[in-house]
Amino acid sequence: MAAHLKKRVYEEFTKVVQQQHEEIASKKLRLTKPSKSAALHIDLCKATSPADALQYLLQFARKPVEAESVEGVVRILLEHYYKWSGTDPSTSLRYTCSGKSKTDQYPKYKENDASVRLKIASLLGLLSKTAGFSPDCIMDDAINTLQNEKSHQVLAQLLDTLLAIGTKLPENPAVQARLIDVACKHLTDTSHGVRNKCLQLLGNLGSLEKNVAKDTEGLATKDVQKIIGDYFVDQDPRVRTAAIKAMLQLHERGLKLHQTIYNQACRLLSDDYEQVRSAAVQLIWVLSQLYPESIVPIPSSNEEIRLVDDAFGKICHMVSDGSWVVRVQAAKLLGSMGQVSSHFLEQTLDKKLMSDLRRKRTAHERAKELYSSGEFSSGRKWGDDAPKEEIDTGAVNLIESGACGAFVHGLEDEMYEVRIAAVEALCMLAQSSPSFAEKCLDFLVDMFNDEIEEVRLQSIHTMRKISNNITLREDQLDTVLAVLEDSSRDIREALHELLCYTNVSTKEGIHLALVELLKNLAKYPTDRESIWKCLKFLGGRHPTLVLPLVPDLLSTHPFFDTAEPDMDDPAYIAVLVLIFNAAETCPTMPALFSDHTFRHYAYLRDSLSHLVPALRLPGRKLLSSPVSPSITPHEDPSQQFLQQSLERVYNLQHLDPQGTQELLQFTIRDLQRLGELQSDLAGVADFSATYLRCQLLLIKALQEKLWNMAAPLYLKQSDMASAAAKQILEETYKMEFMYSGVESRQVVIIHHMRLQAKALQLIVTARTTRGMEPLFGMCEKFLQEVDLFQRCFITELPHLQDSFVDKLLDLMPRLMTSKPSEVVKILQATLRQSTFLHLPLPEQIHRATATIIEPAGESDNPLRFTSGLVVALDVDATLEHVQDPQTIVKVQVLYPDGQAQIIHPKPSDFRNPGPGRHRLITQVYLSHGAWTEPCQIEVRLLLAYDSSTRISRAACLDGAEALPLVENSIEGTIPFSKPVKVYIMPKPARR
Repeated sequence: MAAHLKKRVYEEFTKVVQQQHEEIASKKLRLTKPSKSAALHIDLCKATSPADALQYLLQFARKPVEAESVEGVVRILLEHYYKWSGTDPSTSLRYTCSGKSKTDQYPKYKENDASVRLKIASLLGLLSKTAGFSPDCIMDDAINTLQNEKSHQVLAQLLDTLLAIGTKLPENPAVQARLIDVACKHLTDTSHGVRNKCLQLLGNLGSLEKNVAKDTEGLATKDVQKIIGDYFVDQDPRVRTAAIKAMLQLHERGLKLHQTIYNQACRLLSDDYEQVRSAAVQLIWVLSQLYPESIVPIPSSNEEIRLVDDAFGKICHMVSDGSWVVRVQAAKLLGSMGQVSSHFLEQTLDKKLMSDLRRKRTAHERAKELYSSGEFSSGRKWGDDAPKEEIDTGAVNLIESGACGAFVHGLEDEMYEVRIAAVEALCMLAQSSPSFAEKCLDFLVDMFNDEIEEVRLQSIHTMRKISNNITLREDQLDTVLAVLEDSSRDIREALHELLCYTNVSTKEGIHLALVELLKNLAKYPTDRESIWKCLKFLGGRHPTLVLPLVPDLLSTHPFFDTAEPDMDDPAYIAVLVLIFNAAETCPTMPALFSDHTFRHYAYLRDSLSHLVPALRLPGRKLLSSPVSPSITPHEDPSQQFLQQSLERVYNLQHLDPQGTQELLQFTIRDLQRLGELQSDLAGVADFSATYLRCQLLLIKALQEKLWNMAAPLYLKQSDMASAAAKQILEETYKMEFMYSGVESRQVVIIHHMRLQAKALQLIVTARTTRGMEPLFGMCEKFLQEVDLFQRCFITELPHLQDSFVDKLLDLMPRLMTSKPSEVVKILQATLRQSTFLHLPLPEQIHRATATIIEPAGESDNPLRFTSGLVVALDVDATLEHVQDPQTIVKVQVLYPDGQAQIIHPKPSDFRNPGPGRHRLITQVYLSHGAWTEPCQIEVRLLLAYDSSTRISRAACLDGAEALPLVENSIEGTIPFSKPVKVYIMPKPARR
């Protein structure tokens, strides 16, 4: 019995031990992130002085905080805020993390330090802006901290925190009303900083419906605009400025301001502080746009005028303000006041007050005054008793005398910023008023002689915008053409652009313009293309004025044959460009041409077709590009030729391989020639030719004999296929990044071609590599790129039926489970069976080009400098159709020993003289060891690109997981300018 009992106890004990072991084994380890609030609490409790606590807070501010940890961190900060303010947290804090306050664990300090509380208040505001965190749970505590706070700086920071909370909760009207009430209570604070924050809070959180808030005593209600308006007369100018800005903030948020504040804003224009005057000018402009037709009285009179006219006069008066900042702002705002009356507008160009803006007495009033005075005519002077208008200096003026000639004052200002603002305002007003454009023309022409280049350039651009509304007189044209002698190429090219769209009144003006442009061409030969383009438009706009000049320009005689001019002379080509473009709309002009002029026309029509139009000459056929006879005269023959050339290659699958290659070669040649002859089609033609070249390289690489034999027997062909794949990749990068105007339809075709090239690279590598280990990584990377292609261009996949990618996506489940050798076989079969995809052409596409002006590369004198030191090489280049050149354009220097140097120009080195054009003016610093003799270096411009950035953005748009972005990363570069060779000679240093 005892043995049995002992055995049973042992079994029960063993069973209990096993259960305990099973429970221990079933427990899982749970990993949690360390609490940021606990770490912050421990750090702050260790602080023994305000400096230590401030240091811990500064360290914590540099660390990111997740949304789920924000509330705990805020509670810890509030507890320590009360500690540093000398208040018991258990009585002040509404809710703590632990549910109770342990005040005995805090060390006691003899004095309170406001800097710690200021930093805590700042951190509360920053944490309130954390994405995913709702700050309404801490608003009560943030408001309670205001009650016992004595420091004005901390109060201002706490109000800023409340502003952040209210901005984060725009859909909660109760929170908005409570915060407005808090701001109103603290508006009476003696500190300007606190009042500023209160006004800022009112401007940002005022309700868009009925802005009602209780006053400080809670006895009545006031309009928020009225509350803010009361502080327009505050004793502190910073508070007055904040009040005006708060009112402007209400306007920006969609609230319509009351017209009653207009008179208050007008009085602020005479404030002693420029910040107040600047904000008041902005407020007056806003009210003039809200109530343009309202009638306001003129002070000290019974006259009334429109509010927009009165505001215009007051802003005109501020153009003569003592502060140049106010003058700039006033001049800019004048340009946007298009609703002002014409007589007020014209007064800005005359410093004397016009009679239209002076209230005149009627003849009856003048006769009554004469009768009451008892005077009569003596008869000794003829017309002594004739009625006349008497000028009375005390009469009522509709505009202040100081506001007269506002633009005259602005254009003559000593600060060039004011002059530029005045020019821009003139442009905006002249665009909406043709009559005003004619009157301000003399003033704009005078600005062409300004001493500051930026002002001259802005004046030229301004006149270009209003050129359709004006016609230049000869004296004005003479002043304009004098600018062609300017040393700045930007100025000259801008003037050429202006002359393209300017109307000239007489044939003498046309002749004068031609003579000055030819002088410009002789002095600056690099302006040739710009001058030719200018004369093209000048002749096309003035055919009747060019007609009487033709005999003199061509030096023809009615009876004698004259010498044939030299066709290599750029000046003679310029004259012909002017004449031929004028002859396009003047059918009588060709009768004045001599025989050699017709021959020259045929030559220029072929070589400079973008400058010389197609003319119907008597007895001659219309000279144009060769097209099919079915094309109607109204269709563009060059465009039709381009379409026909591309249509021929869409049926490649019906031809044998040899015929396919020959057709592609002929089509590429035709497109290249078309791009050379027609500059307006050069981008489309080059883009299409590049795509066809990629297809030709792919077809050559997929020949039968390369793939039907073992790889060791065709190593040479494998090298050819590898080189073809590499060239296709380079061409696809050019197509994607060198052309502007490329749409998503073209981008997907480009990436499809690039994917085919990468598949070809993988196949060639597999045939020439021993072992399977290297292929695992390559196959995995290729399949990832196929998957990324699908995610980025999922919306375009329906347009890629029967393509290489379409077949790969159908085979993806099989490819994911196959060995590398099987993957390569599938890729090879799919690649050879893929069809030729049609490339849709965009409406406008341009190729990025660059022309290096300096260095010219024609000098045989080497640039000498001491080895080991640096020498500056000036680089001047023009860029066409480059998007965002500040980030992608680089300068490359190649040395004779193979070293390459890439220079990143500064953003300030780029200028934008016109749409689609940029100018690069920079310096490249060269340095090298000593050479025995001079050698040439090559300087060229590169386009940097990073395809991963674009792919990641496309993936993000489709909701897919994007690749990690690297700021300012460069995947590769593309040369887009001809290299310029420069002689340099690093000489050894003297000892």
